Amino acid sequence: MALLHKATRAAAAVWLVVLSGVVQAQSGASPNWQAEVFAAERAFARSMADRDFAAFGRHVAADAVFFGNAMVQRGRDAVLGAWRPFFDGAQAPFSWEPDQVEVLASGQLALSTGPVRDPQGQVVARFNSIWQRAPDGRWLVVFDKGSPPDPPAK
Repeated sequence: MALLHKATRAAAAVWLVVLSGVVQAQSGASPNWQAEVFAAERAFARSMADRDFAAFGRHVAADAVFFGNAMVQRGRDAVLGAWRPFFDGAQAPFSWEPDQVEVLASGQLALSTGPVRDPQGQVVARFNSIWQRAPDGRWLVVFDKGSPPDPPAK
């Protein structure tokens, strides 16, 4: 009888955990994916500032698509090949910082965007990246495309 009581309590505990997850999902509460993507984007940008090409590559999904000036790079190897020259030299040719992040309610995809600056700090473009949450929880860039800078405020 005591064994049955312990098994019942264990089953009830499991159900409480499951139900709390269902209630959390239904209430719209979720882990702070937005903060995670902000952090991932900042780490991605820091890889350029730190001249750490290996760290840069760890943020790029295997099937990533990056839009360049006249070409599209498909796959991590092509992206890394196109970006390798940006890591030559002691000073980064540009920097970026996210100012907006939006995450789908599913927590699987996110958009990050923000200004791109030249070495003097002038805004020269805007980056737009789509991040995908990998099965291990890491966020990886799957799409990246620059655009002209935002027009000055009037």
